Amino acid sequence: MPTTDAATIGALLAEARARLQQAGIEQAGFEARLLVGHGLGVSHSTLIAFGERPVSPVRAESVRALVAARAAGRPVAYLLGWREFWSLPLQVNEHCLIPRPETELLVERALQHLPANPARALDLGTGSGAIVLALKKEQPRLEAWASDLYPAAIAVAAANARSLGLAVHWFCGRWLEAVAPHPTFDLIVSNPPYVAPDDPHLRTADLRFEPRSALVAADAGLADLRAIVEQSRSRLKPGSWLLLEHGEAQGPAVRALLLDAGYRDVASHTDLAGLERITEGRIPA
Repeated sequence: MPTTDAATIGALLAEARARLQQAGIEQAGFEARLLVGHGLGVSHSTLIAFGERPVSPVRAESVRALVAARAAGRPVAYLLGWREFWSLPLQVNEHCLIPRPETELLVERALQHLPANPARALDLGTGSGAIVLALKKEQPRLEAWASDLYPAAIAVAAANARSLGLAVHWFCGRWLEAVAPHPTFDLIVSNPPYVAPDDPHLRTADLRFEPRSALVAADAGLADLRAIVEQSRSRLKPGSWLLLEHGEAQGPAVRALLLDAGYRDVASHTDLAGLERITEGRIPA
């Protein structure tokens, strides 16, 4: 983006749009508005209504730095510091995955399986806390638990819970090992690492910048899914459910893991793109 001594909001917005278009960003106009608004600390309506308002050189360069980072591929969510999920504004940074729309299917299925009475649910590998906070928002009486292997991710999730006024019990450790001394659950849910280490998608788009530890699992992406299936078996109450997000081609393998471990009513569910994204199973009553 060219540097000028005196820029206006409108000129800066046009520069940003052109730079992102040149970089091949599909939603260049939309993302330009997000980044310019964030960099200037102004609303969308201000961008539209006050295009002739001058911008100081310091603020203009701050915006240009954001746009340059996005043109280089850095995710918008990390640049803005937040992402909306289930209508919740969530803080995100490089210590956690960026919540994605397809994961809302996991929340939808979990809400269908939660008992009407006050229940206890556990979110394994919580990251930003997106799933457990969405469940807690919809069921305020839910006793919500969540764990993550990384303290930095727990810090992000706990900050999101505080800003939303939602109470969650946080634990740091690997899967159910983090909560081993504690009670059984009415529901366990997880969006674990499930990408194979050699998957070429790891070199594309946002995945290049997200924490590899939250994306990649051994055994063609199945290692963590298998661990959760095995560990959850003894930690669910009779008749309770385990729900897992996984890769679009992993449905058959995850169904087999659940069936081999003795789960019943095993089924997979498709996202809006028609891809198998969620698989669930129930502990026999």
